[in-house]
Amino acid sequence: MENTLAIQVQDLHRSFGQNRAVDGVSFDVLRGEIFSLLGPNGAGKTTTISVLSCLLRADSGDALVMGHSVSTEPRLVKASIGVVPQEVALYSDLSARENLLFWGKMQGLRGAPLAHRVDEVLDVIGLTDRQKDRISTYSGGMKRRVNIAVALLHKPALVIMDEPTVGIDPQSRRSILDNVKQLRDQGTTVLYTTHYMEEAQELSDHVGIMDHGTLVAVGTQRELVQSVGELDRIQLRLTGPAETLLDTWKTIEGIHNVASEDGVVTVLAADSNRVLPRLFESAASAGVRITSVDVQEPNLEAVFLRLTGRALRD
Repeated sequence: MENTLAIQVQDLHRSFGQNRAVDGVSFDVLRGEIFSLLGPNGAGKTTTISVLSCLLRADSGDALVMGHSVSTEPRLVKASIGVVPQEVALYSDLSARENLLFWGKMQGLRGAPLAHRVDEVLDVIGLTDRQKDRISTYSGGMKRRVNIAVALLHKPALVIMDEPTVGIDPQSRRSILDNVKQLRDQGTTVLYTTHYMEEAQELSDHVGIMDHGTLVAVGTQRELVQSVGELDRIQLRLTGPAETLLDTWKTIEGIHNVASEDGVVTVLAADSNRVLPRLFESAASAGVRITSVDVQEPNLEAVFLRLTGRALRD
């Protein structure tokens, strides 16, 4: 039976002098998903992925990447991954195409297959029309897109991206996020680090929240939110006699509070998807019409604040 896990991290530790950069981290990443490590700068995200990509050795613990141990099978691990580092790793005096041809040869590609693959990745990152321009003429966002293309040349099963959108323009950021989702849709596993909560929310199948070298929580966004007791906030506008209806709503399973102010009813519920049909049914029975609904789900920023006691960008 094929292993469904792309990454298995097992009690990973890594220190720099007295600083424990990674302190007992464990998590699994499923094949074909986007797994985000979310946390502020200095949380240990880059050190973790540096161990997973065999750039650093762990002090203790181990990790299996595509079934291979980072401590005993580093060559097999490296052959199965593509890495997009924080810093741009390109030759500025060469064109984008020349950079891709060079790095493709370093990955063992040659001749027509290499040229064809370069054409493919240039199309993926949307830079075919600028492929012959020197990297030195590119914007920061364009350079990062070429950085991603380098990691994709050998069609790795797993792509590791370390803060790929830091300091770039909105257009390039949008392109990179769309590229990440496209990779997942094509069956590639993506391990993505970020300190931008909105990126983790948009991209992730699972999220690991890191702080001070430890993994404080792992799960889907919904699981993380529910683990800290956050509630959905449903705001509704009604027409008709609503007073009796509000008392009825308070008795619906899953609703924690109902309040009315300035013509807006606010319902706090554990799961808005389960509660909303009941709200509409009881309103119709009472002859009350719901004219608008606004659901505000708790986000990862709130989860991070609850788990660590500080804001994500502190």
